[in-house]
Amino acid sequence: MATLDPSWALQVAIRQRLTASDELLALVPPENIRDATGRPEVMPAVFLGEGQAVLRRWDSTAHATLHVWLQEPGLEQCKRAVSAIVAALRVDAQVDGVLHLDGFTCHDLSVTLTRFMRDPHGSFSHGVVNVASIMKPA
Repeated sequence: MATLDPSWALQVAIRQRLTASDELLALVPPENIRDATGRPEVMPAVFLGEGQAVLRRWDSTAHATLHVWLQEPGLEQCKRAVSAIVAALRVDAQVDGVLHLDGFTCHDLSVTLTRFMRDPHGSFSHGVVNVASIMKPA
């Protein structure tokens, strides 16, 4: 059986961790945390977006981009949701142990960048969260 791409394993792990975060679920229902594109029809939402894997001989660095959407005139709730995402995705294998994923072990998981943008029409806030992880085949 072929090994899945590490960016897919990362996406699955991200969704599991986000839907287990009470802090995030207070702002975004679990069914709105999903793999999708474009601006969501139902708000609030977290879309598990683009992925990338930089492959090396023994491990890889997997990247993921999340898009956070809320209907609000400013950015306050978006920043609260992104803060909850950052907290939910922090994994240090030396402290927490590795994450055992389908076909991989994750030795590090962290948010590397957050950005916040205003909708040109003033109705929505949009946050972007970049995530990186060190993945080794299981």
